[in-house]
Amino acid sequence: QVRLVESGGGSVQVGGSLRLSCVSSGRTYNGWCMGWFRQAPGKELEGVAVIYTGVGSTYYGDSVKGRATISQDNRNNTVYLQMNNLEPEDTAMYYCASDWPGCAVVAGRDTRLGGHWGQGTQVTVSS
Repeated sequence: QVRLVESGGGSVQVGGSLRLSCVSSGRTYNGWCMGWFRQAPGKELEGVAVIYTGVGSTYYGDSVKGRATISQDNRNNTVYLQMNNLEPEDTAMYYCASDWPGCAVVAGRDTRLGGHWGQGTQVTVSS
């Protein structure tokens, strides 16, 4: 059974940085994609970043382009999300996911209906 465990969330001031980590276990194949989504209270799920694990290609949501970097460490089964110049609008629960339907960075109706998801790590950005 695939398990994803996030860490690295916390409280940070505007302009600060965080690095989120996602350790996966139980994956017996390389899979297609891993990525990060976020959801703020009262808002819909939003795609942050995706990495296509076979080729290493990366894509980002419009709201984080230029401020986020997703990377993978295959030896340690870990995917990272580096977020810089954080804004209050970045405040949300951040979820790690693998092989969700479509593997797109844009969240759709069926994004959470498949694949594997972690429990989330909270990021709070204050001014």
